[in-house]
Amino acid sequence: MMQTTGWTITEWLNAYRDQGLVARAALQALRAQLDADDAAWIYIVSATELDDQISALEVLGDAHSLPLYGVPFAVKDNIDVAGLPTTAACPAFTYIPEADATSVARLKAAGAIVLGKTNLDQFATGLVGTRSPYGAVPNAFNADYVSGGSSSGSATTVAKGVVPFSLGTDTAGSGRVPAGFNNIVGLKPTKGRFSTTGVVPACRSLDCVSIFSLTVDDAEKVASVMEGFDAADGYSRTAPVAATYFSATPRFGIPASPNWFGDEQAKAAWESTLQKMRALNVELIEIDFTPMFALAQLLYGGPWVAERHAAIGDFMQNHAQEMNEVVRGIVEKAVDFSATDVFKAEYKRAELARLIQTQIKNVDALLVPTSPRHPTIAEVAADPVGVNSQLGTYTNFVNLADLSALALPAVMRADGLPFGITLIASAWQDAALATFGKKWHAATQLPLGAIDKKQNPFTTSTESPKGYVRLAVVGAHLTGMPLNVQLQERNALFVESTFTAKNYRLFALPNTTPPKPGLIRTESEGAEIIVELWDVPVQHFGSFVALIPAPLGIGTLTLNDGREVKGFICEGAAVNGAKDITHLGGWRAYIKSLQK
Repeated sequence: MMQTTGWTITEWLNAYRDQGLVARAALQALRAQLDADDAAWIYIVSATELDDQISALEVLGDAHSLPLYGVPFAVKDNIDVAGLPTTAACPAFTYIPEADATSVARLKAAGAIVLGKTNLDQFATGLVGTRSPYGAVPNAFNADYVSGGSSSGSATTVAKGVVPFSLGTDTAGSGRVPAGFNNIVGLKPTKGRFSTTGVVPACRSLDCVSIFSLTVDDAEKVASVMEGFDAADGYSRTAPVAATYFSATPRFGIPASPNWFGDEQAKAAWESTLQKMRALNVELIEIDFTPMFALAQLLYGGPWVAERHAAIGDFMQNHAQEMNEVVRGIVEKAVDFSATDVFKAEYKRAELARLIQTQIKNVDALLVPTSPRHPTIAEVAADPVGVNSQLGTYTNFVNLADLSALALPAVMRADGLPFGITLIASAWQDAALATFGKKWHAATQLPLGAIDKKQNPFTTSTESPKGYVRLAVVGAHLTGMPLNVQLQERNALFVESTFTAKNYRLFALPNTTPPKPGLIRTESEGAEIIVELWDVPVQHFGSFVALIPAPLGIGTLTLNDGREVKGFICEGAAVNGAKDITHLGGWRAYIKSLQK
């Protein structure tokens, strides 16, 4: 039997498709390896429960028809899985749901298999991973340190390579802090992108189902299955516009003079991270985070604790003494706020959110430490509320401001612990974050999670992102040329420099300002001509084409690797009397020849 731990989604699928892996045997063998004493688990499926899922899978399809065929995953135990107990890490709260949460149902329909339910800070209230009667979940790298919460078990099962992905939830950072502490990816979607039907609420108006994975690619695969409008979820919504992708030199806003709360290792890791960002041609701009910090204070220092009480208030009437003491103390603060206080706080939230959203428009994204410190379990026990508050410094404001976020590994600290960063952007910029995240993660050259496994090298996508048109430019629109600004004004994304197929000829057109070439497909002798590929937003493509003067136009070009893209073409009659510059191989070489 193949050793399946540490596999990515792609490796699971390749094993099924090409290596003869049998789902029933592989998944039962994996289940048998799970340690029931591992604090990451609250419930592990029985052999019979697993068999039932696999039987249903065999009816659904095979590894060639299902995008997640036979891929195992774990589910945070505040998300319903039909027939398995949901506890929210509170035994007295336990119930057996008849239906899967919508997110789980969509994953099962794609072929994924639930291995079990994972531990969490009780009722998803905490960022530490210690507030559970099922035990504190230790960090995957050093058991003396916290794993982060509230999605602690979901994060460590991925970091240790038990499953390639897991589901968490994120209200104040619960899908990001554990990712940062365990060297994995944490995708915190735009609110409403994933349904929360079947999720025990923390703050229902802010809650997001989140994804943990070893790679950004895997997170995107899972997200593509989970996303979509759910009429049963009053907060579900669809994207109004396509993401705006970062340029080749993105601009990230960073906090000025971060407070590290005495963690010098985190400070040094941050400074190293910034150097690596600059090496990737990222422009870093210090901005005022005062509005972010003010907004973050509203989550636990304002009436949003009443929303947590709204979720479990009825349960607390008879079972308050059966709750975690710290969690109970937080939720009980709801009595300190009136209905009037709630509306006043909401007005303040809206004002601060608008200010933050305006700030973000001046940069591509915010870049922050996922957490400013990494405490030990003992330090959290000594000051459970104070330390937890520090961990949320750069996470608590994000959902209140309706932003998207992606937590990424960054560097390893000198003490051997992981240090993570988070990219934060406007709502519905999830795809833009993921596109840059892939490039960044590959550049770190870090191993995957806590396993001794290297990443695959970064490669440029051969397809344009959703909502974009891939365009080949050959002359005055090339980078650094006079008309390139027309692409930049439309937030076009540079992809790569490449060549046409061998059946093209290039001419310098007479009497054009600025000078422009004409590219002609020929059935006779031609050559490969240098072009640049740019992805242009669909909503701006028409206005770009309208600027193109005759005899030029947009048609379909064939590249030297066989791909076909939209690109500049020229009327055949226009090259009569034009200078044939095909032998130079491209427009830059021609312009350079004029300067000699």
